[in-house]
Amino acid sequence: MVCDRIMAIVVGTPGVDGLTEAVRALREWQCDGAPVQLHPGDLGWHWRFGAEVTAAAVRVWRRDGRMVAVGLLDGPDLLRLAIDPDAQDDENLARQLAADVAEPERGVLPPGDAYVEARLGAAFQGRLRDDGWEVDEPWTPLSRDLAEPVGDCGVRVEVIGPEQADVRAAVQRAAFEKSSFTDEAWRVMAAGPAYADAQCLVAYDGRNDAVAAVTVWSAGPGRPGLLEPMGVHRGHRGHGYGTAITVAAAAALQELGSSSAIVCTPSANLGGIATYRAAGFRELPAVRDFRRGA
Repeated sequence: MVCDRIMAIVVGTPGVDGLTEAVRALREWQCDGAPVQLHPGDLGWHWRFGAEVTAAAVRVWRRDGRMVAVGLLDGPDLLRLAIDPDAQDDENLARQLAADVAEPERGVLPPGDAYVEARLGAAFQGRLRDDGWEVDEPWTPLSRDLAEPVGDCGVRVEVIGPEQADVRAAVQRAAFEKSSFTDEAWRVMAAGPAYADAQCLVAYDGRNDAVAAVTVWSAGPGRPGLLEPMGVHRGHRGHGYGTAITVAAAAALQELGSSSAIVCTPSANLGGIATYRAAGFRELPAVRDFRRGA
């Protein structure tokens, strides 16, 4: 007698030893033409807080031992999610994910206000809507095809190694008001598995001042690579350095074998969108997170 068996889907934290597997799964799930979802570079950038902190912020869903979804708690109330494209229409997975984000005792999201970034998986999105989740503020994804040569960015750009970590960290703090990024945090991040296919770039002006920085994350040859983050020193804005470092980022991802360069920014960030467009990125339809009120 043969019977069908629905395999249970379980959620948990991967532990430090399981983070490499999560990074590998996220790499495999990136593909051109699909919505921009959680990227291995997102875990890589979070790694600046340390492996233990990153592991505690990651949730993995497994079916028969195989990862089918990976989430990152980017703050206590925001779950950023990636779903295996082969399971994006899976009703059983959608049902399990919806229950796990709804019930605080399952260890995914707290009670009250909460947010879910779920850009792939129509079945799960439908469940969230049915459960009363509302759409939040729009975000704009942008992409640049890397099939053709990128060209020169027009300024001097260096790939940052350990000896220039303090320069990279200083530009980050000067670009983002609340940033606490340090050279030690850079070294911690660079030691993680996601950084094996990543680079930090710093742009310099004619006086040899560091004026802009970006980190690029490859997901492997033939897959979209991510810019996260990109910033211009607050004392050097208005001179085109954002566009220049973004062009340099696209060129670096092309050299790493990426098929395209992707980025996502709040739709209200009109200056940022204009910068990416000036660097050859194409604006894609806006996407929205899901929000649950208290």
